[in-house]
Amino acid sequence: MHSFLYKPSLLAIALGGLTVYSGLTNAASVVHTSSLSEAKPSVLSTRCEGLSSLLVASDTVIDSIETVLKGALKQGDNDIEEHCLVKGKMHGRIGEVDGKPYAIGFELRLPKAWNGRFLYQANGGLDGAVRTADGALGGGPLTGALLQGFAVISSDAGHDKPLPTFAYDPQARLDYGYQAVAKLTPMAKTVINQVYGKGPDRSYFAGCSNGGRHAMIAATRYADEYDGILVGAPGYRLPLAAVASIAGAHVYASVPNTNKADLQTAFTLTERTTVSNAILAKCDALDGVKDDMIQDFKACQTAFSIQTDVATCDSERDGMCLTQPQKDAVERIFKGVTTSDGKRVYSPFPYDVGINNSDQMVWEYSSPIERDSGAVAMIFNTPPVELKDYSIRHFNGADFVWNANIDDLVANVDSTTAVYKESAMSFMTPPVPEDMSTLRNKGGKIMVYHGVSDAIFSVQDTEAWYQALNAENNGHAGDFAQFYPVPGMGHCRGGQSTDQFDMLTPLVAWVEKGEKPQQVIATARGEGNPGGVNEELPVSWSATRTRPLCPYPSVATYDGKGNIESANSFVCAIPNR
Repeated sequence: MHSFLYKPSLLAIALGGLTVYSGLTNAASVVHTSSLSEAKPSVLSTRCEGLSSLLVASDTVIDSIETVLKGALKQGDNDIEEHCLVKGKMHGRIGEVDGKPYAIGFELRLPKAWNGRFLYQANGGLDGAVRTADGALGGGPLTGALLQGFAVISSDAGHDKPLPTFAYDPQARLDYGYQAVAKLTPMAKTVINQVYGKGPDRSYFAGCSNGGRHAMIAATRYADEYDGILVGAPGYRLPLAAVASIAGAHVYASVPNTNKADLQTAFTLTERTTVSNAILAKCDALDGVKDDMIQDFKACQTAFSIQTDVATCDSERDGMCLTQPQKDAVERIFKGVTTSDGKRVYSPFPYDVGINNSDQMVWEYSSPIERDSGAVAMIFNTPPVELKDYSIRHFNGADFVWNANIDDLVANVDSTTAVYKESAMSFMTPPVPEDMSTLRNKGGKIMVYHGVSDAIFSVQDTEAWYQALNAENNGHAGDFAQFYPVPGMGHCRGGQSTDQFDMLTPLVAWVEKGEKPQQVIATARGEGNPGGVNEELPVSWSATRTRPLCPYPSVATYDGKGNIESANSFVCAIPNR
């Protein structure tokens, strides 16, 4: 299990134009902020199978209860202790539009040795499957909520297949967007109360990608139910991000000699690697050391220019240069694609070392056709496109993408009909993302992390949210909210990054002990890592390289003398730009 360092004794030191936050790490030096009471453990002595007569919840069917023995599940190389697995469904019904069966499927895992806490595990993608409720986040995680003794719920968010065709049912749209959480939360707490003789002392919510979107919604719509929110790569404006992805495909297709059936012909892996090297040449040393990582991604956007820092091809493309049309296309996408009247659809994306990682290639070239087409056509379009028998077999993603008018797609995310009474931007997004006053006022906390090389949800979109949150709180958002950009990391994990970290432990300590984290230690997943090897790591890196993840706006900055493979050689500093 990877630990984190507390450095709450804030000593501001002027050092080379930086404000450096340092302090002692022993417990006596910890500065405590306001906190909620600490959860109290409890032990379940009853056999899991003996619970069947006890569990009763409104509009809920319990399908099965079974014992899961210690070691049957693992997290990294750690055995998860014995627990009860409860499977069931809520609000079974037949869809009014498509005549298909719907229900909110779930599993709830209840430890025999319970720590008194509950975690709602929000899942990614289109949901549609009940994933193992282990509450694990971070690349190749070595720990998770279930391992730590939480009761954990996971659900399919109201439909049993990860296909966009569920969106023909108006209620399934709303369950996917936000209402499944409202139904599952009280049910889970009721069951927990029946099993342990008390409800959870503290409740947490966590997820990445679409799960991060769910978490942002929980922090706004359902903050009265949760004390701590852990958000990864929040697609909290998912409909617009998906439309922007399709618009980006249009831009790539406009590059001369591009094959629409193989969009990487617009900007090949070799060319991307050339650009990545150019970005590193301009930005690697901004944090004080050349280590194949860019800690100060904001400074990099000023330091690097695709137009002047990458060679322009004089004749044929050879991978070492870009043509002017290529440069213009890449710049349009990274500045943020626009509608025909020049309004930005979603958000800009930062230039980062990970422009050539596999995550970028998938999200920019494959996903517009294979994922975003169906989501935009059916879930985020109101009404959904007409589709024979409501079957995905009759949908052609490529035809939809290449025939789409981007202006229409943008307009449709805000549209409604008599049948579909909430627009995509209503049911998919937090009502007012920067208003987290309920969470703040109850003493709750939120921690958000986002990969700088994420190619589908932009870290700059999350940065803009945090800035708005800070303004809403008169410059004091940091009292209850933190945002951690993760250098080089792709979408939720991977990339040229230290992507293995535990943010749940510091979140709990902040909520229940008032110990505000000043950094979180992250590790590279090199050879032999029990959470799985990250194949994109440079061979020059130590297999166990560590770095501090720093709360925005601070940046991990080299101390000028230490081992560059160790987080101990870096401090979190606010650059003086």
